Amino acid sequence: MNSAPMKPAPMKSDMNPDAALQHALHEHEADHFDDGIPHVSAREYLNGFVLSVVLTAIPFALVMTKTIPDSTWAAVVILAFAAVQIVVHVVYFLHMNTKSEGGWNLVALVFTAVLVIIVLSGSLWVMHHLNTNMMPGPHEMQDMLRNAP
Repeated sequence: MNSAPMKPAPMKSDMNPDAALQHALHEHEADHFDDGIPHVSAREYLNGFVLSVVLTAIPFALVMTKTIPDSTWAAVVILAFAAVQIVVHVVYFLHMNTKSEGGWNLVALVFTAVLVIIVLSGSLWVMHHLNTNMMPGPHEMQDMLRNAP
């Protein structure tokens, strides 16, 4: 064993300003995700806000100026912008990523997305089949109108 006395660690006041700054930055990085909540700056919130406004304004302008005359394509473009905006909100405002809370937030998000897709597609499928099987065809509708009292 080494019998030399242990030298005490330097106090923050003993360090030069550059070393103290580096030490403070290192401490901040070390506990960045310790509590499970990432520490975010106002600049990151501002970036998310600006992206959200832009991703809202572009589809609004496309619809108001009737740039896309076909309503089907307009709906597809609006849905694409909506999907990108969802990602912006999840990343910039909800701070969901693979590092937060050991990745469980991302797993919960994927599970929720799968459930929403199943519910929406199942609902659309049921409504389509009800419309197909329950609504009278054109010939039956004309017969019903002719025989109406």
